[in-house]
Amino acid sequence: MTSSSIRTVGVVGTGVIGGSWTGLFLAKGLHVLVSDPAPGAEEKLAAYLDSIWRTLEQLGLAGNASKDNYRFVGETLEAHYGELDFVQENAPERLGIKIQLIGEIDAGMRPDVIIASSSSGITSSHFIDNCQHPERVLIGHPFNPPHLMPLVEVVPNQKTSAENIKAELSFYKWLGKNPVLVKKEVPGFAANRLQAGLCSEAYSLVRNGVLSAEDVVMAKISGGGGGKYGFQHLMRHLGPAMEGWLEDMRAHSYDFGEDSLAVCEGSVQEMLGHVDPEEVGKQRDELLVKLLSLKVGASALV
Repeated sequence: MTSSSIRTVGVVGTGVIGGSWTGLFLAKGLHVLVSDPAPGAEEKLAAYLDSIWRTLEQLGLAGNASKDNYRFVGETLEAHYGELDFVQENAPERLGIKIQLIGEIDAGMRPDVIIASSSSGITSSHFIDNCQHPERVLIGHPFNPPHLMPLVEVVPNQKTSAENIKAELSFYKWLGKNPVLVKKEVPGFAANRLQAGLCSEAYSLVRNGVLSAEDVVMAKISGGGGGKYGFQHLMRHLGPAMEGWLEDMRAHSYDFGEDSLAVCEGSVQEMLGHVDPEEVGKQRDELLVKLLSLKVGASALV
């Protein structure tokens, strides 16, 4: 399978992640078949695509792109497996559902069609037991929302073929994503583990009265500079001190009880005040579009 051979994509699940993937596939000129057993899923998907299409236009559409180039085929793709060249699965993050669903898709698909799961933490080795062709099953974990955020983690299992790993990386690059290959299966993959460490310490700093939530945000967006001598010099210089910091962090970071959560939530609400979350989301998307456009322009100058 190559990127040029993918013309019709199957999307399983139309929540925020599945709907966002659908929008991106349509923007790149692909035909999309969509399934979801949830009540009202078809209407919700149509409304969601309407809400993000302007953003996709700003990012740039393929010449043959159309917001209407999809079919909602019902609760399952079963009757349409023969039409598909790639599948992006976005079912709930529950192992039992994944095992059954991936097994059913695998049984009905051509052996050369990749099945990519948007799983955000469950590795694919846990849900390939029912698969006849586990060599074409792997993770394609996006970041929210996938039609804007460039990162995709490609995580194979021990049976995924090198050919299919290469093909999935190539397809996501063709979509305009920045795919990274996670070479070993670990819980939570890579980017979420990095985020978990940062979020855990931010939570700890607020819970323990070191910083307010607002000042944690300020520390993150206003600091974190680098030096000209590189990572090795940084670790040699600060490594011994970091050992002490990490020991203290481990001792104070992992109390997620209700009382601690209430302290942090109070600080967060004080920071947010009367902020409208939907308006913040719109502003975020607008800034992301501008940032991505600037990155494309900068790359063209190199």
